[in-house]
Amino acid sequence: MVRALVLLLAQLAATPIVPETVETGEHRFVNLGTFECRDITRSTVLQRVCYDRAQQDLIVASNGAYDRYCGVTAETVERLLGAPSMGRFFNQNIKREATAGRYACRVREPVQRG
Repeated sequence: MVRALVLLLAQLAATPIVPETVETGEHRFVNLGTFECRDITRSTVLQRVCYDRAQQDLIVASNGAYDRYCGVTAETVERLLGAPSMGRFFNQNIKREATAGRYACRVREPVQRG
């Protein structure tokens, strides 16, 4: 039994750690390696909030799907996380603003050489 445990621990130690990647609503894959993620248990609307402070990118899991919002300040994320109703704050201050274009993410075009 001890030998089996030692072998299991050795296998786990040798397994490479792969950063988590999620697919967003616009069918883009985002590596969460630079994001700080929090599982949300006190909201019926939000299940997870991930934020990259340097890029000001916010990724939110809602109803089992991930959506990305760009240009979201750290202050806005702090207000979201501290709001009495996270779902209401999210819908009124982030999701609605993304629809209006404020937090919409622009598709980055590849650099053309020539």
